[in-house]
Amino acid sequence: MIEWVRRVSAAAAVGALGVSLAACGEPDDNAPHQGETTPKLMVLRLATTDAITSLDPAGPYDVGSRTVQANLYQTLLTIMPGKPTPVPDAADCQYDSPTTYTCSLKEHLTFPNGHELTSSDVKFSFDRMLRLKTPGGAAGLFTSVKSVSTPDDLTAVFNLKSPDARLPYLLTTTAASIVDEESYPANKLLDTKAIGSGPYQVTAYKPGEEITLAKFAGYHGPRGAQNDGVEISLLKDSTALYQAITTGKADLAFHGFGPSLLDKLRKSDQVQVIDSDYADTRFFAFQMKSLIARQPAVRRAIAQLIDRPAIAKKAYGDHVTPLYSVVPPGFGGQVDAFRTEYKQPSKAAATAILKDAGITVPVPLTVGWTPTQYGTGAKAEVIELKRQLEASGLFRVTLRSAEWPQYQQLTRAGAYDLFHSGWIPQYPDADDYLAQFVATDGAFQNGYRSAAASKLLQQETTEQNGLERDDLVGQLQGVLAREAPVIPTWQGRLTVVAGKDLENVSAAMDPLSYLYLSVLRK
Repeated sequence: MIEWVRRVSAAAAVGALGVSLAACGEPDDNAPHQGETTPKLMVLRLATTDAITSLDPAGPYDVGSRTVQANLYQTLLTIMPGKPTPVPDAADCQYDSPTTYTCSLKEHLTFPNGHELTSSDVKFSFDRMLRLKTPGGAAGLFTSVKSVSTPDDLTAVFNLKSPDARLPYLLTTTAASIVDEESYPANKLLDTKAIGSGPYQVTAYKPGEEITLAKFAGYHGPRGAQNDGVEISLLKDSTALYQAITTGKADLAFHGFGPSLLDKLRKSDQVQVIDSDYADTRFFAFQMKSLIARQPAVRRAIAQLIDRPAIAKKAYGDHVTPLYSVVPPGFGGQVDAFRTEYKQPSKAAATAILKDAGITVPVPLTVGWTPTQYGTGAKAEVIELKRQLEASGLFRVTLRSAEWPQYQQLTRAGAYDLFHSGWIPQYPDADDYLAQFVATDGAFQNGYRSAAASKLLQQETTEQNGLERDDLVGQLQGVLAREAPVIPTWQGRLTVVAGKDLENVSAAMDPLSYLYLSVLRK
Protein backbone atom coordinates (compact mmCIF):
# COMPACT_ATOMS: atom_id res chain seq x y z
CA MET A 1 0.00 0.00 0.00
CA ILE A 2 2.85 2.39 0.84
CA GLU A 3 4.56 1.64 -2.46
CA TRP A 4 1.32 2.36 -4.32
CA VAL A 5 1.01 5.72 -2.57
CA ARG A 6 4.57 6.57 -3.47
CA ARG A 7 3.86 5.86 -7.13
CA VAL A 8 0.77 8.04 -7.08
CA SER A 9 2.76 10.81 -5.37
CA ALA A 10 5.47 10.55 -7.99
CA ALA A 11 2.92 10.85 -10.78
CA ALA A 12 1.38 13.88 -9.13
CA ALA A 13 4.76 15.53 -8.80
CA VAL A 14 5.56 14.96 -12.45
CA GLY A 15 2.24 16.51 -13.37
CA ALA A 16 3.02 19.49 -11.16
CA LEU A 17 6.23 20.08 -13.05
CA GLY A 18 4.32 20.52 -16.25
CA VAL A 19 4.55 17.12 -17.90
CA SER A 20 1.00 16.22 -18.94
CA LEU A 21 -0.14 12.90 -20.35
CA ALA A 22 -3.50 12.53 -22.10
CA ALA A 23 -5.48 9.56 -20.79
CA CYS A 24 -6.59 6.85 -23.24
CA GLY A 25 -5.99 9.11 -26.26
CA GLU A 26 -8.40 11.80 -25.05
CA PRO A 27 -7.36 15.45 -25.51
CA ASP A 28 -5.78 17.28 -22.58
CA ASP A 29 -8.18 20.04 -21.57
CA ASN A 30 -5.37 21.84 -19.73
CA ALA A 31 -3.23 22.20 -22.85
CA PRO A 32 -3.34 25.54 -24.75
CA HIS A 33 -5.88 25.46 -27.61
CA GLN A 34 -4.90 26.45 -31.14
CA GLY A 35 -4.45 30.18 -31.43
CA GLU A 36 -3.92 30.68 -27.69
CA THR A 37 -0.62 31.87 -26.20
CA THR A 38 1.03 30.19 -23.24
CA PRO A 39 0.84 32.45 -20.16
CA LYS A 40 4.19 34.07 -19.36
CA LEU A 41 5.75 32.78 -16.16
CA MET A 42 6.16 35.27 -13.31
CA VAL A 43 9.83 34.73 -12.44
CA LEU A 44 11.23 37.34 -10.07
CA ARG A 45 14.83 38.51 -9.93
CA LEU A 46 16.46 39.18 -6.56
CA ALA A 47 19.91 40.50 -5.70
CA THR A 48 21.83 40.35 -2.42
CA THR A 49 25.35 40.55 -1.03
CA ASP A 50 24.63 37.59 1.26
CA ALA A 51 26.78 34.48 0.98
CA ILE A 52 25.17 31.04 0.94
CA THR A 53 27.39 28.64 2.84
CA SER A 54 25.11 25.61 2.68
CA LEU A 55 21.78 24.51 1.27
CA ASP A 56 21.59 21.85 3.97
CA PRO A 57 19.53 22.95 7.02
CA ALA A 58 21.79 20.86 9.25
CA GLY A 59 24.69 23.08 8.14
CA PRO A 60 25.86 26.51 9.32
CA TYR A 61 23.06 28.72 10.62
CA ASP A 62 23.90 31.95 8.77
CA VAL A 63 21.40 34.48 7.41
CA GLY A 64 22.27 34.02 3.74
CA SER A 65 21.72 30.28 3.92
CA ARG A 66 18.54 30.67 5.94
CA THR A 67 16.95 32.91 3.31
CA VAL A 68 17.20 30.10 0.77
CA GLN A 69 16.41 27.25 3.17
CA ALA A 70 13.28 28.97 4.48
CA ASN A 71 11.85 28.81 0.96
CA LEU A 72 12.99 25.31 0.03
CA TYR A 73 12.07 23.31 3.09
CA GLN A 74 8.92 22.80 5.08
CA THR A 75 8.86 22.94 8.87
CA LEU A 76 6.28 21.41 11.17
CA LEU A 77 5.18 24.88 12.29
CA THR A 78 5.69 28.38 10.94
CA ILE A 79 5.10 31.99 11.96
CA MET A 80 3.04 34.08 9.55
CA PRO A 81 3.29 37.87 9.12
CA GLY A 82 1.57 39.73 11.93
CA LYS A 83 1.09 36.57 14.00
CA PRO A 84 3.69 36.16 16.77
CA THR A 85 2.72 32.58 17.65
CA PRO A 86 3.42 29.44 15.59
CA VAL A 87 0.75 28.00 13.27
CA PRO A 88 0.68 24.65 11.40
CA ASP A 89 2.79 24.19 8.28
CA ALA A 90 3.46 20.48 7.72
CA ALA A 91 1.73 19.48 10.95
CA ASP A 92 -0.57 20.40 13.77
CA CYS A 93 1.22 20.09 17.13
CA GLN A 94 0.30 20.09 20.79
CA TYR A 95 1.64 19.20 24.23
CA ASP A 96 0.22 15.92 25.55
CA SER A 97 2.25 16.41 28.72
CA PRO A 98 4.97 18.87 29.80
CA THR A 99 7.59 16.58 28.24
CA THR A 100 5.63 15.14 25.31
CA TYR A 101 4.97 17.22 22.19
CA THR A 102 3.00 15.47 19.45
CA CYS A 103 2.86 16.60 15.83
CA SER A 104 0.23 15.19 13.46
CA LEU A 105 1.37 15.49 9.85
CA LYS A 106 -0.93 16.53 7.03
CA GLU A 107 -1.82 13.76 4.62
CA HIS A 108 -0.35 13.45 1.11
CA LEU A 109 2.77 15.58 1.72
CA THR A 110 5.49 14.90 -0.85
CA PHE A 111 8.95 16.03 -1.90
CA PRO A 112 9.54 17.25 -5.49
CA ASN A 113 11.14 13.90 -6.35
CA GLY A 114 7.80 12.19 -5.61
CA HIS A 115 8.85 10.62 -2.32
CA GLU A 116 6.18 10.75 0.34
CA LEU A 117 6.92 12.85 3.44
CA THR A 118 6.19 10.83 6.58
CA SER A 119 7.04 10.94 10.26
CA SER A 120 10.09 8.84 9.44
CA ASP A 121 11.52 11.81 7.50
CA VAL A 122 10.83 14.06 10.49
CA LYS A 123 12.68 11.75 12.86
CA PHE A 124 15.55 11.33 10.39
CA SER A 125 15.88 15.11 9.98
CA PHE A 126 16.16 15.78 13.71
CA ASP A 127 18.32 12.75 14.50
CA ARG A 128 20.66 13.75 11.69
CA MET A 129 20.89 17.41 12.73
CA LEU A 130 21.59 16.49 16.36
CA ARG A 131 24.13 13.83 15.34
CA LEU A 132 26.07 16.10 12.98
CA LYS A 133 26.33 19.03 15.43
CA THR A 134 27.73 21.18 12.66
CA PRO A 135 30.00 24.02 13.92
CA GLY A 136 28.03 27.21 13.49
CA GLY A 137 24.84 25.16 13.22
CA ALA A 138 21.74 25.13 15.38
CA ALA A 139 21.85 21.70 17.04
CA GLY A 140 22.45 23.41 20.37
CA LEU A 141 18.94 24.86 20.26
CA PHE A 142 17.41 21.41 20.70
CA THR A 143 19.21 20.20 23.81
CA SER A 144 15.87 19.55 25.54
CA VAL A 145 14.92 16.91 22.94
CA LYS A 146 15.65 13.40 24.22
CA SER A 147 14.24 11.54 21.22
CA VAL A 148 11.70 11.63 18.39
CA SER A 149 9.38 8.65 18.11
CA THR A 150 7.02 7.69 15.28
CA PRO A 151 3.90 5.74 16.36
CA ASP A 152 2.65 5.82 12.76
CA ASP A 153 3.46 7.43 9.40
CA LEU A 154 1.63 10.65 10.23
CA THR A 155 2.68 11.12 13.88
CA ALA A 156 5.98 12.42 15.25
CA VAL A 157 6.39 12.69 19.02
CA PHE A 158 9.10 14.83 20.62
CA ASN A 159 10.11 13.32 23.95
CA LEU A 160 11.76 15.98 26.09
CA LYS A 161 14.33 15.72 28.87
CA SER A 162 12.55 18.56 30.67
CA PRO A 163 9.63 20.90 29.91
CA ASP A 164 10.50 23.39 27.18
CA ALA A 165 7.95 26.06 26.21
CA ARG A 166 10.33 27.26 23.47
CA LEU A 167 9.91 24.12 21.37
CA PRO A 168 7.00 25.36 19.18
CA TYR A 169 9.12 28.41 18.26
CA LEU A 170 12.21 26.31 17.62
CA LEU A 171 10.19 24.15 15.23
CA THR A 172 9.58 27.21 13.01
CA THR A 173 13.29 27.75 12.35
CA THR A 174 15.18 26.50 9.31
CA ALA A 175 17.13 24.24 11.67
CA ALA A 176 13.89 22.25 12.02
CA SER A 177 13.49 21.78 8.25
CA ILE A 178 12.31 18.37 7.07
CA VAL A 179 14.56 16.63 4.54
CA ASP A 180 14.00 13.51 2.47
CA GLU A 181 15.68 10.62 4.30
CA GLU A 182 16.11 8.74 1.00
CA SER A 183 18.15 11.61 -0.49
CA TYR A 184 20.29 12.91 2.38
CA PRO A 185 23.31 11.14 3.87
CA ALA A 186 22.99 10.50 7.59
CA ASN A 187 26.59 11.40 8.50
CA LYS A 188 27.55 14.34 6.31
CA LEU A 189 26.10 17.51 4.80
CA LEU A 190 24.58 17.83 1.34
CA ASP A 191 25.74 21.37 0.59
CA THR A 192 24.99 21.92 -3.08
CA LYS A 193 21.69 20.08 -3.49
CA ALA A 194 18.35 20.50 -1.75
CA ILE A 195 15.22 18.35 -1.61
CA GLY A 196 12.57 19.86 0.61
CA SER A 197 8.80 20.08 0.55
CA GLY A 198 8.58 23.88 0.79
CA PRO A 199 7.14 26.41 -1.66
CA TYR A 200 10.13 26.14 -4.03
CA GLN A 201 12.64 23.68 -5.42
CA VAL A 202 16.15 24.32 -6.75
CA THR A 203 16.51 24.15 -10.53
CA ALA A 204 20.02 25.62 -10.86
CA TYR A 205 22.80 26.58 -8.48
CA LYS A 206 26.20 28.15 -9.09
CA PRO A 207 27.82 28.55 -5.65
CA GLY A 208 28.90 32.12 -5.02
CA GLU A 209 27.06 33.40 -8.10
CA GLU A 210 23.36 32.58 -8.35
CA ILE A 211 20.60 30.17 -7.44
CA THR A 212 17.32 29.61 -9.28
CA LEU A 213 14.16 28.43 -7.55
CA ALA A 214 10.99 27.19 -9.23
CA LYS A 215 7.56 27.00 -7.65
CA PHE A 216 6.79 23.57 -6.17
CA ALA A 217 3.15 22.92 -6.99
CA GLY A 218 3.08 19.97 -4.57
CA TYR A 219 3.60 22.16 -1.50
CA HIS A 220 0.75 21.96 1.02
CA GLY A 221 0.97 24.70 3.61
CA PRO A 222 0.21 28.37 4.31
CA ARG A 223 3.08 29.72 2.20
CA GLY A 224 2.04 28.72 -1.32
CA ALA A 225 3.95 30.70 -3.95
CA GLN A 226 2.16 33.54 -5.73
CA ASN A 227 4.94 33.66 -8.33
CA ASP A 228 6.40 30.97 -10.56
CA GLY A 229 9.97 31.20 -9.40
CA VAL A 230 12.85 33.34 -8.22
CA GLU A 231 16.37 33.95 -9.52
CA ILE A 232 18.76 35.13 -6.80
CA SER A 233 22.03 36.80 -7.80
CA LEU A 234 24.80 36.81 -5.18
CA LEU A 235 26.66 40.10 -5.66
CA LYS A 236 30.02 41.25 -4.32
CA ASP A 237 29.30 44.69 -2.86
CA SER A 238 26.81 47.52 -2.29
CA THR A 239 27.70 49.20 -5.59
CA ALA A 240 26.71 46.13 -7.59
CA LEU A 241 23.55 45.85 -5.51
CA TYR A 242 22.66 49.49 -6.18
CA GLN A 243 23.25 49.10 -9.90
CA ALA A 244 21.13 45.96 -10.08
CA ILE A 245 18.04 47.60 -8.58
CA THR A 246 18.40 51.00 -10.29
CA THR A 247 18.94 49.54 -13.78
CA GLY A 248 16.01 47.13 -13.52
CA LYS A 249 18.17 44.01 -13.50
CA ALA A 250 16.64 43.08 -10.14
CA ASP A 251 13.05 43.30 -8.94
CA LEU A 252 14.23 43.36 -5.32
CA ALA A 253 17.57 43.93 -3.59
CA PHE A 254 18.43 43.33 0.07
CA HIS A 255 21.27 42.95 2.60
CA GLY A 256 24.20 45.15 1.66
CA PHE A 257 23.07 48.76 1.27
CA GLY A 258 24.77 51.33 3.47
CA PRO A 259 22.89 54.33 4.96
CA SER A 260 24.10 56.74 2.24
CA LEU A 261 22.89 54.55 -0.63
CA LEU A 262 19.56 53.97 1.10
CA ASP A 263 19.10 57.73 1.56
CA LYS A 264 19.80 58.17 -2.13
CA LEU A 265 17.32 55.44 -3.09
CA ARG A 266 14.63 56.93 -0.86
CA LYS A 267 14.69 60.04 -3.04
CA SER A 268 14.13 58.03 -6.23
CA ASP A 269 10.66 57.69 -7.72
CA GLN A 270 11.72 54.54 -9.59
CA VAL A 271 11.89 52.19 -6.60
CA GLN A 272 10.17 51.55 -3.27
CA VAL A 273 12.22 51.35 -0.07
CA ILE A 274 10.57 49.27 2.65
CA ASP A 275 11.72 49.12 6.28
CA SER A 276 10.78 46.49 8.82
CA ASP A 277 11.91 46.08 12.42
CA TYR A 278 14.74 43.58 12.53
CA ALA A 279 15.63 41.40 15.50
CA ASP A 280 19.29 42.54 15.48
CA THR A 281 20.04 44.54 18.66
CA ARG A 282 22.93 46.52 20.17
CA PHE A 283 23.72 47.14 23.81
CA PHE A 284 26.44 48.10 26.26
CA ALA A 285 27.36 45.37 28.72
CA PHE A 286 29.07 45.59 32.09
CA GLN A 287 31.88 43.15 32.85
CA MET A 288 31.30 42.00 36.43
CA LYS A 289 35.02 41.32 36.90
CA SER A 290 35.36 45.10 37.13
CA LEU A 291 35.01 46.55 40.63
CA ILE A 292 33.37 49.62 39.11
CA ALA A 293 30.85 47.66 37.02
CA ARG A 294 30.02 45.44 39.98
CA GLN A 295 28.41 48.40 41.76
CA PRO A 296 24.65 48.49 41.00
CA ALA A 297 24.49 52.26 41.49
CA VAL A 298 27.08 52.81 38.73
CA ARG A 299 25.14 50.63 36.32
CA ARG A 300 21.84 52.29 37.18
CA ALA A 301 23.29 55.80 36.87
CA ILE A 302 24.57 55.06 33.37
CA ALA A 303 21.21 53.54 32.43
CA GLN A 304 19.61 56.74 33.71
CA LEU A 305 21.82 58.96 31.53
CA ILE A 306 21.76 57.22 28.15
CA ASP A 307 19.87 59.13 25.44
CA ARG A 308 18.95 56.47 22.87
CA PRO A 309 17.32 58.74 20.25
CA ALA A 310 20.51 60.84 20.20
CA ILE A 311 22.60 57.73 19.55
CA ALA A 312 20.23 56.61 16.78
CA LYS A 313 20.40 60.02 15.12
CA LYS A 314 24.05 60.99 15.54
CA ALA A 315 25.63 57.57 14.97
CA TYR A 316 23.20 56.02 12.50
CA GLY A 317 21.24 58.84 10.87
CA ASP A 318 18.01 57.44 12.36
CA HIS A 319 18.40 54.21 10.35
CA VAL A 320 17.96 52.28 13.62
CA THR A 321 15.23 52.33 16.28
CA PRO A 322 15.87 53.20 19.96
CA LEU A 323 15.45 50.12 22.14
CA TYR A 324 14.20 50.12 25.74
CA SER A 325 14.45 46.43 26.64
CA VAL A 326 16.79 43.53 25.97
CA VAL A 327 13.81 42.02 24.08
CA PRO A 328 12.76 44.07 21.03
CA PRO A 329 9.11 44.74 20.12
CA GLY A 330 7.29 42.00 18.23
CA PHE A 331 8.07 39.16 20.62
CA GLY A 332 5.60 37.76 23.14
CA GLY A 333 5.85 39.34 26.58
CA GLN A 334 7.99 42.28 25.44
CA VAL A 335 7.83 45.40 27.62
CA ASP A 336 9.83 48.63 27.47
CA ALA A 337 11.32 47.87 30.89
CA PHE A 338 14.12 50.47 30.76
CA ARG A 339 11.68 53.23 29.81
CA THR A 340 9.46 52.21 32.73
CA GLU A 341 12.38 52.05 35.17
CA TYR A 342 14.29 55.21 34.17
CA LYS A 343 11.75 57.36 32.27
CA GLN A 344 13.72 60.09 30.41
CA PRO A 345 17.50 60.67 30.57
CA SER A 346 18.14 62.71 33.72
CA LYS A 347 21.36 64.09 35.20
CA ALA A 348 19.56 64.88 38.46
CA ALA A 349 18.24 61.32 38.85
CA ALA A 350 21.65 59.83 38.02
CA THR A 351 23.35 62.16 40.52
CA ALA A 352 20.94 61.05 43.23
CA ILE A 353 21.60 57.36 42.50
CA LEU A 354 25.37 57.78 42.92
CA LYS A 355 25.06 60.08 45.94
CA ASP A 356 22.76 57.66 47.78
CA ALA A 357 25.35 54.90 47.22
CA GLY A 358 28.17 57.11 48.51
CA ILE A 359 30.09 56.98 45.23
CA THR A 360 32.55 59.78 44.51
CA VAL A 361 32.27 61.49 41.12
CA PRO A 362 33.48 61.64 38.46
CA VAL A 363 33.62 57.86 38.20
CA PRO A 364 36.45 56.61 35.93
CA LEU A 365 35.05 54.29 33.26
CA THR A 366 36.80 52.30 30.54
CA VAL A 367 34.57 51.57 27.54
CA GLY A 368 35.57 48.97 24.96
CA TRP A 369 34.52 48.71 21.33
CA THR A 370 35.58 46.95 18.12
CA PRO A 371 35.79 48.69 14.71
CA THR A 372 34.34 46.13 12.28
CA GLN A 373 32.21 43.46 13.94
CA TYR A 374 29.27 45.74 14.77
CA GLY A 375 29.21 47.93 11.69
CA THR A 376 30.53 51.30 10.58
CA GLY A 377 28.48 53.21 13.16
CA ALA A 378 30.13 51.57 16.19
CA LYS A 379 32.81 54.25 16.57
CA ALA A 380 30.30 57.08 16.36
CA GLU A 381 28.10 55.26 18.89
CA VAL A 382 30.78 54.95 21.57
CA ILE A 383 31.88 58.55 20.99
CA GLU A 384 28.30 59.72 21.53
CA LEU A 385 28.05 57.59 24.68
CA LYS A 386 31.25 59.18 26.00
CA ARG A 387 29.88 62.65 25.24
CA GLN A 388 26.63 61.95 27.08
CA LEU A 389 28.27 60.47 30.18
CA GLU A 390 30.94 63.16 30.49
CA ALA A 391 28.44 65.97 29.85
CA SER A 392 26.74 64.94 33.08
CA GLY A 393 29.96 65.53 35.04
CA LEU A 394 29.42 62.16 36.73
CA PHE A 395 31.82 60.02 34.64
CA ARG A 396 35.28 60.30 33.09
CA VAL A 397 35.36 57.95 30.09
CA THR A 398 38.32 56.30 28.36
CA LEU A 399 37.59 54.59 25.03
CA ARG A 400 39.65 51.57 23.99
CA SER A 401 39.28 49.51 20.81
CA ALA A 402 40.56 46.16 19.59
CA GLU A 403 40.00 44.09 16.50
CA TRP A 404 37.90 40.96 16.60
CA PRO A 405 38.68 38.29 18.00
CA GLN A 406 41.16 40.02 20.35
CA TYR A 407 38.21 42.12 21.48
CA GLN A 408 36.39 38.98 22.62
CA GLN A 409 39.39 37.90 24.68
CA LEU A 410 39.70 41.31 26.30
CA THR A 411 36.03 41.53 27.20
CA ARG A 412 36.16 38.12 28.88
CA ALA A 413 39.38 39.03 30.70
CA GLY A 414 37.81 42.15 32.22
CA ALA A 415 39.82 44.75 30.31
CA TYR A 416 36.77 47.03 30.11
CA ASP A 417 34.24 48.18 32.67
CA LEU A 418 31.63 48.56 29.93
CA PHE A 419 31.77 47.26 26.37
CA HIS A 420 29.80 47.54 23.13
CA SER A 421 28.14 44.37 21.85
CA GLY A 422 25.19 43.02 19.87
CA TRP A 423 22.86 40.07 19.44
CA ILE A 424 21.04 38.46 16.53
CA PRO A 425 18.57 35.82 17.72
CA GLN A 426 18.56 32.24 16.52
CA TYR A 427 14.86 31.58 17.05
CA PRO A 428 11.77 33.84 17.12
CA ASP A 429 11.05 33.94 20.84
CA ALA A 430 11.82 36.39 23.66
CA ASP A 431 13.71 33.65 25.50
CA ASP A 432 16.53 33.85 22.98
CA TYR A 433 17.33 37.39 24.18
CA LEU A 434 16.90 36.60 27.87
CA ALA A 435 18.74 33.29 28.24
CA GLN A 436 21.91 34.69 26.67
CA PHE A 437 22.38 37.05 29.62
CA VAL A 438 20.85 35.07 32.50
CA ALA A 439 21.56 31.36 31.94
CA THR A 440 24.86 30.03 33.24
CA ASP A 441 25.46 28.42 29.84
CA GLY A 442 24.16 31.41 27.86
CA ALA A 443 26.09 32.55 24.81
CA PHE A 444 26.85 35.93 26.38
CA GLN A 445 28.98 35.70 29.51
CA ASN A 446 29.75 38.88 31.48
CA GLY A 447 29.67 37.36 34.97
CA TYR A 448 26.13 38.50 35.76
CA ARG A 449 24.34 36.33 38.31
CA SER A 450 20.91 37.00 39.78
CA ALA A 451 18.75 34.61 41.79
CA ALA A 452 15.61 36.55 40.84
CA ALA A 453 16.46 36.54 37.13
CA SER A 454 17.45 32.85 37.12
CA LYS A 455 14.20 31.84 38.81
CA LEU A 456 12.08 33.77 36.31
CA LEU A 457 14.07 32.33 33.38
CA GLN A 458 13.44 28.79 34.59
CA GLN A 459 9.75 29.54 35.06
CA GLU A 460 9.21 31.09 31.63
CA THR A 461 11.13 28.29 29.93
CA THR A 462 8.77 25.65 31.31
CA GLU A 463 5.46 27.56 31.46
CA GLN A 464 3.14 26.34 28.70
CA ASN A 465 0.26 28.77 29.30
CA GLY A 466 0.96 31.55 26.81
CA LEU A 467 -0.47 34.44 28.85
CA GLU A 468 1.29 33.38 32.04
CA ARG A 469 4.53 32.89 30.16
CA ASP A 470 4.29 36.39 28.65
CA ASP A 471 3.85 37.77 32.17
CA LEU A 472 6.98 35.96 33.38
CA VAL A 473 8.93 37.24 30.36
CA GLY A 474 7.82 40.77 31.23
CA GLN A 475 8.83 40.36 34.86
CA LEU A 476 12.28 39.11 33.83
CA GLN A 477 12.83 42.16 31.64
CA GLY A 478 11.93 44.29 34.66
CA VAL A 479 14.63 42.59 36.76
CA LEU A 480 17.21 43.16 34.02
CA ALA A 481 16.26 46.84 33.84
CA ARG A 482 16.57 47.32 37.61
CA GLU A 483 19.86 45.44 37.92
CA ALA A 484 21.18 46.71 34.54
CA PRO A 485 23.85 44.12 33.71
CA VAL A 486 23.38 45.26 30.11
CA ILE A 487 21.85 48.43 28.69
CA PRO A 488 20.06 48.07 25.32
CA THR A 489 20.51 50.97 22.91
CA TRP A 490 18.92 50.20 19.55
CA GLN A 491 17.17 47.71 17.29
CA GLY A 492 18.11 47.33 13.64
CA ARG A 493 15.88 47.61 10.62
CA LEU A 494 15.70 45.21 7.73
CA THR A 495 15.49 47.35 4.59
CA VAL A 496 14.78 46.10 1.09
CA VAL A 497 14.56 48.02 -2.16
CA ALA A 498 12.07 46.87 -4.79
CA GLY A 499 10.73 47.88 -8.15
CA LYS A 500 7.55 49.94 -8.13
CA ASP A 501 5.44 47.07 -9.48
CA LEU A 502 6.49 44.44 -6.90
CA GLU A 503 3.71 43.64 -4.42
CA ASN A 504 3.56 42.23 -0.87
CA VAL A 505 7.14 43.17 -0.01
CA SER A 506 6.46 43.92 3.66
CA ALA A 507 4.80 40.51 4.14
CA ALA A 508 7.95 38.81 2.81
CA MET A 509 10.23 40.29 5.48
CA ASP A 510 10.95 38.18 8.56
CA PRO A 511 12.26 39.72 11.82
CA LEU A 512 15.16 37.24 11.77
CA SER A 513 16.36 39.03 8.60
CA TYR A 514 15.48 36.55 5.88
CA LEU A 515 12.75 36.73 3.25
CA TYR A 516 9.80 34.47 2.53
CA LEU A 517 9.61 34.80 -1.25
CA SER A 518 6.28 33.07 -1.83
CA VAL A 519 4.14 36.18 -1.20
CA LEU A 520 5.94 38.32 -3.79
CA ARG A 521 4.20 39.06 -7.07
CA LYS A 522 4.04 41.63 -9.87
